[in-house]
Amino acid sequence: MNRSKAGSGSLLAVFLLAGMLGGCSQTAVPGSSVSAVPTVTEQPGANLAESLQVDVSGLKSGDGQPLLLYMEQKEIPERPTDPDKLPLEEALHWYDLEYAGWNTEKTGMPASPADGATGKQVMVIINGDHPYLTAYGIGAKKIADAYGMKLRIYSPNWDLNVQNQLLDQAINAKPDLIVLIPLDAKASVQQLRKINEAGIPCIASNMVPYADGFRYVIGWTGPDDWGQFRILARELAKKLGNEGGICYLRHAPGGSPFFSRTYGMITELEKVAPHIVTLDMQAPGFEVEKTTQVVSDWITKYGDQLKAICIADDYTQLTGALDACRKAGREDIILVAAGNSRVGMDAVKAGKCFAITYQSAEADGAVPIKMAADWFNGLSVESVRYLPKHIIKQDNVDLFLPAQW
Repeated sequence: MNRSKAGSGSLLAVFLLAGMLGGCSQTAVPGSSVSAVPTVTEQPGANLAESLQVDVSGLKSGDGQPLLLYMEQKEIPERPTDPDKLPLEEALHWYDLEYAGWNTEKTGMPASPADGATGKQVMVIINGDHPYLTAYGIGAKKIADAYGMKLRIYSPNWDLNVQNQLLDQAINAKPDLIVLIPLDAKASVQQLRKINEAGIPCIASNMVPYADGFRYVIGWTGPDDWGQFRILARELAKKLGNEGGICYLRHAPGGSPFFSRTYGMITELEKVAPHIVTLDMQAPGFEVEKTTQVVSDWITKYGDQLKAICIADDYTQLTGALDACRKAGREDIILVAAGNSRVGMDAVKAGKCFAITYQSAEADGAVPIKMAADWFNGLSVESVRYLPKHIIKQDNVDLFLPAQW
């Protein structure tokens, strides 16, 4: 059993990750301290030697935080015999989603060329158009530029059929590596298998595929949504005095945040505050008007029973929730959300939103490209690299401004 002890610590204290960082850049990024990558010579091993010298430790995200954050570790429990038979409110029911990728046997993994990252072509297929994903692309490009890799990013705009078409085009282009943000956790297994069977190395990112999908990837990088929402649940429980009714605005159906940003909180509240009850959960998408209508309906239906709303997106969904609460004169409803956009942080600073999770979009995009560079350089890479967990509230929000998106 592969176990690692959780250790979040202070977010601003230990950002650097020993083994993830290394030195120079082909294209200087504003605000960075990297220098230019020397021209690759034709001497055997020159590309590798120069690539291993690249140092990206000075790169910053748009919020002034280091681009590459320390990697969060996580304690991995034993898997139940049949998680699906456990109640939805029990954390281990979701074992195969939360702990997907740990102790998964790989299948047909291509060997690293171990010849350096410079000049390598990497195609990134994201899941949709969203300001967060724009910032994700900025972070990815900073690392690609530092190593002299050629990066292309494609978006299916939340359409699985289009993502499959983009994936076929990427495979036919035969890049050196593909990064995929799974739009649908279940469908991603077939997508990742197809990439693997084409002999192209792949890294999954941001959203978690079903456990079988990890057999076909070098590794996965992204936020520990389950862990984040457990911490957020404890903060909310204290704020509510361990009782009251809560509704959930969910993420896009099918993707891993659809589950983690709802049941990460529900399962934790079941343990620490069982008197907090779930009233309803809806997935209105990412349109302000639809979210406003859903929340307005909740306020009408549940009245004073509705004490809090847990929100999967602190951008358009939070905007809609704030609008509905304002129109109904219910600014007493406690709002928490996955963050951290400008909208979310402004709402926290103004006292309109109680707490949001910290999730650096630029780091989210940078880490899979750094993993790709490490793999091209022949270095050992983990099966899972988590971004750090942290909660932003009114007393610390200034540390994360200006917002990345």
